[in-house]
Amino acid sequence: MTDDLVSLARSHGIETRYTSETGDDRSLSETALRSLLTVMGIDPDSAQPGHFESARHVPELACVAPQGDPAWGVTCQLYALRSSRTFGLGDFEDLGRLAEIAGRAGAAFLGVNPLHALFFANPGHYSPYSPSTRRFLNPFYIAMDALPGGAAAMAELAAEDPSLFDGLDGDLIDYPRAGRARAAVLRRIFDRGEAVDQQALSAFRERHADAIENFALFEALSMHFAAAGGSAGWHGWPEPFRHPEHDAVRAFAAEHASDILFHIWLQQTAETQLRTVQKRALDAGMSIGLYLDFAVGVSPDGAETWADPDVTMPDARVGSPPDMFNAAGQDWGLAPLSPEALAKRNYTPLAQAYDALMKNAGAVRIDHVMGLARLWWIARGHDARDGGYVRYPLGDMVDVVARASRANGCIVIGEDLGTVPAGFRPVMQAANILSYRVLYFEKREWEGFIAPAQYPAGSLACISTHDLATLAGWWAASDIALRAEAGRQDAESTRRDRAERDNDRHALLHALRLDGLLPHDFAGPLDNRSALPDALPLELALAVHRFAARTRSHLFAVQLDDMVMALRQPNLPGTTDAYPNWRIRGEVPLEALEDHPIFKAMAAAMREERPRHT
Repeated sequence: MTDDLVSLARSHGIETRYTSETGDDRSLSETALRSLLTVMGIDPDSAQPGHFESARHVPELACVAPQGDPAWGVTCQLYALRSSRTFGLGDFEDLGRLAEIAGRAGAAFLGVNPLHALFFANPGHYSPYSPSTRRFLNPFYIAMDALPGGAAAMAELAAEDPSLFDGLDGDLIDYPRAGRARAAVLRRIFDRGEAVDQQALSAFRERHADAIENFALFEALSMHFAAAGGSAGWHGWPEPFRHPEHDAVRAFAAEHASDILFHIWLQQTAETQLRTVQKRALDAGMSIGLYLDFAVGVSPDGAETWADPDVTMPDARVGSPPDMFNAAGQDWGLAPLSPEALAKRNYTPLAQAYDALMKNAGAVRIDHVMGLARLWWIARGHDARDGGYVRYPLGDMVDVVARASRANGCIVIGEDLGTVPAGFRPVMQAANILSYRVLYFEKREWEGFIAPAQYPAGSLACISTHDLATLAGWWAASDIALRAEAGRQDAESTRRDRAERDNDRHALLHALRLDGLLPHDFAGPLDNRSALPDALPLELALAVHRFAARTRSHLFAVQLDDMVMALRQPNLPGTTDAYPNWRIRGEVPLEALEDHPIFKAMAAAMREERPRHT
């Protein structure tokens, strides 16, 4: 590999060397450098140097800073919420009810998985982190029975097809079946007309202008081709329809005006219901309200890349480098934004996506916030091991977030787990972007879990996340068993991980003792290094939550699953069919949640550790 190739790559923002999460210095291969330059449209052998080094990397603005005393909140997976009125998956009415329950319990916020639009024509595409666009919402979360004519529409369809609503009450979500039923009901409600406020719909259409028109047109085309047995994503459409400006697309739009209006109505309805949930959260006493999630990228064949193909890199995907959990790295299958296109447009596409999320939230979490500085690109035809980090102008990227934060009065949390570049966290701190600290990872070799006082104040602390074991699952090492069963690791790795987990359980007990929280029954096992119970006792779960709540972190998030001591985690990264990712429904229905003894005990502990001051 020549020095000229390395210099060329650096001048176009490619990091030719990086430090892994274990502290190892690693260099990109010549294959990686050439493939990344090629997807940028740069000839590796004859191109002129780029100008990335002249880009501004120091932010000028800061996000809204958290106010008031340290607070706690609840996080959940919206689709997993279960109630007596839910049809197959949770919806905005369920979210509103949970907000009121959590608000009465003393929570300051309610966090939720990404609510971005997926593919209405393909309910089987259900990962919330692989959206069609980040500017609009998933209409499957609309509470149908809350709409005028909703109950009548459901009754009509049930009479016409008695099997339509069958099979929706299982412990796992059947997205295709639930999606078909919801799509049918929503279209019937729209056609009945009682729920269509023409004045509000016109105002919504005017406010979102070309963005909503293009999105609704994409959705109508997607429904059209999927209904004929084709693809919901535009990569599988006939060539003329892959281009929004083609005459064939214009003709389709003219012939399907009602279908397009239906999808605009869906978005107007979803936004109205989400805004109502935020109001219900604040009215229930929450100081922050909804805490929404912003995915790191979009699906390559979705609405965003169809309507605006130049803003993403069509021949690259986003992922992560090899690490201790994934020797081959990860390919997330998302389209990376083009740094050049963003700069040329003054970052408007990204600004619009942030604003769309923040206008109905008190806080947002940016998934993989290191994407403000760099993303691991993988060129088409290569795997993650041949990828590399491509840099973005950090100063400009942070300023986009900060402007949206200020305009909407919204707190920003950056999920900074994994390989964090040197100097990144100080920049985030200066910009008031809270760090994301997970108890499982906040430990030091030979020292064990760090004390609560060692957490940074400018952070959100939590015990676990949707990609990790619940606390009960972590204690029982169910995540290790799952990885082994899914073929993600061999027997030797499983034995190593189990031994490490046993050490971690004892280390956690030691940390609890130092903070005066160790339950009496665990003093002996800790001192004698004797066997610990396989199942997590409630008193120990409460002690761990109290420990995490005592951190200096301004915010502390408690998973709803942990508030009822659920064992199963929502997602097992790196798997597809080997684990029911994003399909597991909540164990406790909302009607029983507020009086559930474990939920009540957890909420009481949180109120004591982080009381709400009026």
